[in-house]
Amino acid sequence: MYAAVLRLSRGDAKALRLTDAYSVHRAVYGLFADTRSAVQKQASLPSGILYADQGGDFHHRAILILADRLPNLTPDHGTVEYKIIQPAFLQHASYAFQVVVNPCRRDAQTGKILAVLGREAISDWFLERAAASWGFAVKPDNLQVEKLAVQRFKKGEQTVTHGSASLKGELEVIDRERFVASFRQGIGRGRAFGFGLLQIVPL
Repeated sequence: MYAAVLRLSRGDAKALRLTDAYSVHRAVYGLFADTRSAVQKQASLPSGILYADQGGDFHHRAILILADRLPNLTPDHGTVEYKIIQPAFLQHASYAFQVVVNPCRRDAQTGKILAVLGREAISDWFLERAAASWGFAVKPDNLQVEKLAVQRFKKGEQTVTHGSASLKGELEVIDRERFVASFRQGIGRGRAFGFGLLQIVPL
C-alpha cells in the first residue's frame, strides 16, 4: 500500500476545475491507471483508491491518498509525495484516528439507503458498525463527531447527495484481519468520493 499527498496551488486547482466533490474525484482518479474492467466496475469491485480532501487556504490545497498502486508522480498539475506503508504499521493494538464518513443505513423494508442524522445517532451508528463490521472498537467517551455537512454534486444528469461527518477518537483492534481490510478498502459508503479513509496514528 502507498500513502500519498497531492499538493495543489491555487492555479493547479483552477486548472483542474475543482469546484465540487466530483471534480476532486476526477483529479484523484486521474493520477492512476484504471485497472478495472467495465464488468468489475458494474459489480462494484473496489478501485484500490481512497482519498480525503484536507482543504487548505486561499493559496494551497492538500488531498491525502491511500492506494494499492503508485500514482503518477509527475502530474500535469500539482505535486505528489508518497511513502510505502510497511506491514508492521497495521500491527499495533490501538490507534488515534480520524475519518470522514457517509453515515447511512439500508431500510430493511424498502431497501432504500437512508441518511443517519444528528451527532448522537451518528455516534451510535459508528460505534455499532466499528465493532460489528470493521474490526475495531471505539472508546465512546472520546469519540468526537464534528463537521456535519452535505455533499452534493452533478454526475451527468443525476444529482448525487451524501451526508458527511468527520469523526475522531481512539480505537482498539479486535479483529486484525477485518481491521486491515477496513484500512485498505475504506469504511462505509461513498468511498469513491472522499469518504472512508481511516487516518490512523499508533498509540
